Amino acid sequence: MDIFGDALLDYQAGNYSEDIITFSSLDETDIMPLPYLFREFSRMPKLEQKALQLCNGKVLDIGAGTGSHSLWLQDKNISVVALDHSKGAIKTCELRGVKNCICSDIYSTKNQKFDTLLLLMNGIGIAGSLNRLDQFLKHLKELLRPGGQILLDSSDIIYMFDEDEDGGRWMPASPNYYGEVIFTMSYKGIKSMPFSWLYLDENTLKNATRANNLNCEIVSRGDHYDYLARLTLEKY
Repeated sequence: MDIFGDALLDYQAGNYSEDIITFSSLDETDIMPLPYLFREFSRMPKLEQKALQLCNGKVLDIGAGTGSHSLWLQDKNISVVALDHSKGAIKTCELRGVKNCICSDIYSTKNQKFDTLLLLMNGIGIAGSLNRLDQFLKHLKELLRPGGQILLDSSDIIYMFDEDEDGGRWMPASPNYYGEVIFTMSYKGIKSMPFSWLYLDENTLKNATRANNLNCEIVSRGDHYDYLARLTLEKY
């Protein structure tokens, strides 16, 4: 089942009739507008624009989706490979003109080196949960050339929890980190299997990168608890 890819291919073929609906463990129902996933550079958030402008060398666009980021880099004569585990997403990338595409999950991507690893639209969420974040970062390090960088954006979703009179937040009684969310997608009446996604606050990201011998620089912050980070290998 490839609900995400099916929706992208429908839009690409001119058969746009509805958007993807997402349901989360935070009791939130949201709409993922398909036209937005095909946006050009001018319609991208400032954090995404900044990340693209910082890309250099050979780039791996992880979770490439429709290939919008890859296409912009390609137009700037930057070598880029679009990676996505969705067959429909990769087919969409190819139809839109992305030259180098790989249909694979990130952990199956091995024996290659890149100067920039790009994880946008909260791409760090691929890690799934906090206890799998170390494994994820270690694998990313294996894909980095010396002097390379990881560019990622994420959000601190603390704002989604009720605030008390003292400015604190009422957190659910759970042993899990509050940024771990379970999602389900629905498109044309078909529901996906649940999948986990991770949102990271800045301090948690910095602690995780420090534990994995990575430097973490917060490049810029958005207007609503979101930020762009640049990770680099520590020098000895």
